[in-house]
Amino acid sequence: MQEARKQQQLTQQQLAEKVGTTKNYISRIENNASDIRLSTLMRIIREGLGRSLKLSLDI
Repeated sequence: MQEARKQQQLTQQQLAEKVGTTKNYISRIENNASDIRLSTLMRIIREGLGRSLKLSLDI
């Protein structure tokens, strides 16, 4: 997520404002210091970064 944010030249604050959260929360996610719900991650990626999330599971 951090790489995608930087490629779009967005600060953590700008991304947070786009998705309705705080800069602190974005920072914690990027530094693996916070658990995140899948729905929240999808919203950040879709609405904040304009990208899609593709998951693959091997069971």
